[in-house]
Amino acid sequence: MNRVPYERKNIDEWFTLYEKMVRIRQFENEVEKNVQHGHLHGTTHLYNGQEAVAVGVCSALQNGDYISSTHRGHGHAIAMGADIHKMMAEMFGKITGYSKGKGGSMHIADIEEGNLGSNGVVGGGIPIAVGAGLSMQMQQKNNVVACFFGDGAINEGSFHEALNMASIWQVPVIFICENNMYGMSSAIGDMTNIDQLSERALAYGIPGVTIDGNDVLVVKETMERAVERARNGAGPTFIEAKTYRFKGHSKSDKQLYRMEEEVEAYKKRDPLIQLEQKLLNVAIDATDRIKAIHHTVQREVDVATEFATVSDEPGIDELYKDVYAIREVEL
Repeated sequence: MNRVPYERKNIDEWFTLYEKMVRIRQFENEVEKNVQHGHLHGTTHLYNGQEAVAVGVCSALQNGDYISSTHRGHGHAIAMGADIHKMMAEMFGKITGYSKGKGGSMHIADIEEGNLGSNGVVGGGIPIAVGAGLSMQMQQKNNVVACFFGDGAINEGSFHEALNMASIWQVPVIFICENNMYGMSSAIGDMTNIDQLSERALAYGIPGVTIDGNDVLVVKETMERAVERARNGAGPTFIEAKTYRFKGHSKSDKQLYRMEEEVEAYKKRDPLIQLEQKLLNVAIDATDRIKAIHHTVQREVDVATEFATVSDEPGIDELYKDVYAIREVEL
């Protein structure tokens, strides 16, 4: 195999991106396995196939930046540096989880790492992101917010109101639409009358771009330009990242709305495989490093699962905690 010359620092960065994508994939595989075995209860929305979007976007952020997430938010959390032990514990409903076992799959937040939380409401994270961005702006901080949402959210009122506000006030938010072609079981082509969802940006006077969301390098480069623009006070950008979810919408999805041939065709564009091929073309030791990454990450996931398994469930004394914000009022 002929390998093209490339700067070593860039190759190492590619391996870092690859490792993050593998961590997301293997974490989700473990979650799916435990759901199937009846160890996890409640619904789950797996991120398999979309890893390049989360990793590419979050790799362009810096300390002090934030993200808002979606019901399919495990990948976003891991890409932002979440502790997968605490994430898995939350999946298992244990007290050691991010939400003390009370939130489960769709409600993981990690404020310290800049994750404002996943959200069970379609489009619910969009106004949250604009509010956070406005806060950064009012405090004159040079930080930005990355707002993830799916193609199913672009017809929600929260999408239009939030984009309009962000546009007129030039709020430092980058809107990332993860277009995986289906909002639950409805094809996006049946829900909109445009070929590229990024055209929606025109109505609000902000830049819009459609990219290959399965190429992590393209996602990262596009995001870096949008982040630079936002940090310079030029306002928001709309990025449509075209991707595909390999699994059903949720664990109960029988996937009767799409053909198996379609799924298999998109699996050939797997974001992990795409980056693997690039690494094999530029790094002599790529095969060994790729194997080592898979082994190391699988061990991390196994340890996280064991941690979740042996952790305690919330006690009865936790029932009313974290429900109300107690404020002392002087009379």
